[in-house]
Amino acid sequence: MTLGDKLAKLRREHHLTQEQLAERLGVSRQAVSKWESGAAYPETEKLLRLGALYGCSMDYLLTDQAEPPSQAAAESDEPPVRLHFPTFERRSRRSVGGLPLWHVNFGPGRTAVGIVAVGFVARGVVSVGLVSLGVISFGLLSLGALALGVIALGLISAGSIACGILALGAISVGVVSIGALALGRFSVGAMAVGRYFAMGDNARAAVALGKTEAAGRVFQKIGPLTGADRAEARHMLDAVTPPVLSWAKALIQRLFLRS
Repeated sequence: MTLGDKLAKLRREHHLTQEQLAERLGVSRQAVSKWESGAAYPETEKLLRLGALYGCSMDYLLTDQAEPPSQAAAESDEPPVRLHFPTFERRSRRSVGGLPLWHVNFGPGRTAVGIVAVGFVARGVVSVGLVSLGVISFGLLSLGALALGVIALGLISAGSIACGILALGAISVGVVSIGALALGRFSVGAMAVGRYFAMGDNARAAVALGKTEAAGRVFQKIGPLTGADRAEARHMLDAVTPPVLSWAKALIQRLFLRS
């Protein structure tokens, strides 16, 4: 068998398309096709990566050896056991800007890429995956303009751990942060620590409103709020908030300091 024949055989045995193999190696699909047809040969670094991927030696790839050696077979009469993880892939025939309208791709080492992407790892305008990156993103680890996940990072984020301009989560970090433990410029939560505003059971900020404890540099109140308290808090918040964060101040005043 030629090197190209062996590469094609190994790729099929590992249930990979030429496109999937090219993505793993960081080359074009045409390069993989040329290797398998014998029109070109992989660089040494690519050969080493192919050997590691397929679990075979350079001797097998570059000599006339008919079958790759198996350490397990040499040590035992029983045939070697190979684990094959199930894979699944579907994509739309229509595309926008070179991306399929939708792409579903599950399997070890696979990435779903499309306008709508679903997979273990997903990248798209709308993405759903264990690791998800998109404008709208849902996943275990989620990154996006709107990110929802166990760990969420985005302009607007919600999750067990959330970090963003507007963050909502058990632990939240953001310009406007709402959560059990809230850290940010404007924070609301059981334990709220903010630079300009904090409201919660325990609050610490320039303007601090706490049920049981409050530490405010310019204004603080412990216990229920009266109309006068809210008016004073709004006035102090106007005084300490920089103009660039006026949108966040207005949001806090509308949600939590209405008369």
